[in-house]
Amino acid sequence: MATTIKVMVKRGSYAKGVATKEDLLAAALEVVGRVGYGRSSVREIAEEVGITHAGLMHHFGSKDVLFREVLRKRDEVSRARAEQADIELGTPEQLTTTIRSNAEVPGLVQLYVRLSGEASEDGHAAHEFFAERYRELRNLGAERVRTFQSEGKFPAALDAQRIATLVLAAADGLQLQWLYERDLDMAGLIEYLFEALGLVQVAGADADEV
Repeated sequence: MATTIKVMVKRGSYAKGVATKEDLLAAALEVVGRVGYGRSSVREIAEEVGITHAGLMHHFGSKDVLFREVLRKRDEVSRARAEQADIELGTPEQLTTTIRSNAEVPGLVQLYVRLSGEASEDGHAAHEFFAERYRELRNLGAERVRTFQSEGKFPAALDAQRIATLVLAAADGLQLQWLYERDLDMAGLIEYLFEALGLVQVAGADADEV
């Protein structure tokens, strides 16, 4: 899942051989977020920061590796912003905040949806990245559900791992639907799901009703 990325990139702002890998990832985040995955060629990203195609490939080796690292960097930025805002990772608030930010960077949503599908094949450069990412998110979500269960806010009989898996599937599925229908309220729908599950308080409910 994506977050809002705003990076000031000036064409030719990095001299050949000077740009660091982090510089290039920051630039790629901006370019992909602005123009989308399908229209973001490695050559265009290299040109945006003023280095050669070969110079960019020296850092990443292939387009798939570059875009995998773009998504990894996006996740790092998302986690850092959640921590700065004192939002606990794995909470409903963190997920809805991230999803709300997704709508502001459609190019990164497109990258995530397309690359996650392509990477499902064994041997793809991003296969292990997505496999591990899904495992971590499921486990993080399951820990949060167990916390709610221990606090009496969620039925103890329900399987926390399965609930976390279903919520993650809903979030990813909403992103795909949103690419077809941009007025779809992804964050609002996820919040509604949390309300239906009893993971968050329904708007207008009494404070002791969860």
